[in-house]
Amino acid sequence: MRVLITGGAGFIGSHYARTMLAGGYPGCADARVTVLDQLTYAGDTRSLPMDHPRLRFVHGDVCDPALLRRVVPGHDAVVHCAAESHADRPMNGSAEFIRTNILGTHTLLEACRVHRVGPVVVVSTDEVYGPVGQSRRGEGHPPLPDSPYSASKAAGDLVALAYARTHGLDVRVTRGCDTYGPYQHVEQPIPAEVTGLLGGAPPPAPGGDRDPREWVHVDDHCRAVHLVLTRGRAGGVYNVGGGTVLDRARLARILAGLCGGVPGPARSVEDGPGGPGADRGRALDDRRIRAELGFRNLVPFAWGIAETVHWYRSNPGWWEPLLRESVL
Repeated sequence: MRVLITGGAGFIGSHYARTMLAGGYPGCADARVTVLDQLTYAGDTRSLPMDHPRLRFVHGDVCDPALLRRVVPGHDAVVHCAAESHADRPMNGSAEFIRTNILGTHTLLEACRVHRVGPVVVVSTDEVYGPVGQSRRGEGHPPLPDSPYSASKAAGDLVALAYARTHGLDVRVTRGCDTYGPYQHVEQPIPAEVTGLLGGAPPPAPGGDRDPREWVHVDDHCRAVHLVLTRGRAGGVYNVGGGTVLDRARLARILAGLCGGVPGPARSVEDGPGGPGADRGRALDDRRIRAELGFRNLVPFAWGIAETVHWYRSNPGWWEPLLRESVL
């Protein structure tokens, strides 16, 4: 089996690649993996076993049709993780969301159609549903994005599903809740807070019990993606939940305790336009993937978050350079 992972040097893509190369998915012990990544701010080859004999790394842009004409043929499946994330970086702006998350998805799908490569799993996000209040969103809910990032991801999903209906391309979409674990970029919420606490910063004051989010460990998220790749329905959409919903204040207290801090004089947290504070809560109804594919979360949040904090505590050489880059 030959699998192409776009954005495979990013957080979720690199975890999926490492697990597959380590024989962590049944039936894929001999799989050959191609990682395509442009190595923008979230891509980092240190997250990959670059000397592995079954790994091929291609430095390139998923929006480049000529490159994809060379890379896509010969693969048996594609896991599409490449995306500009919602991190508030002024040099990216909404144009990069539109370019990568919509044009990049279209360019990849067209190459897969021409070269008859599939299945293709498009790894998307619960943010396409918009704020949920007290309810949970199932796959039948229409996308109601409320930021340029979530709008671009929703558009990419619709393009992918249109390729399934119009061209018969075997496309499957996953929509995951907030994901955490080792090797995540320090601009994301949990590593930003953890690295700040480990560096001696006081705990943040996130403004009370607002913006509850559902959390899933990256290992569970990637197992779900692999289940959809190997057993999902063509044209199907699958939510990936974690079962743990925490408001920001509760999460801050948990992280402070794990990092050895005590809630005290707090620093404030400001949310940029379309940033985390604009979400007003997110949670998923993920009964479909559980009923159809037998998915179960295997990583309890208490264990997973403690293991994540331990990883950041033990690997400052990985994340400290990212902190320095983020302030330049």
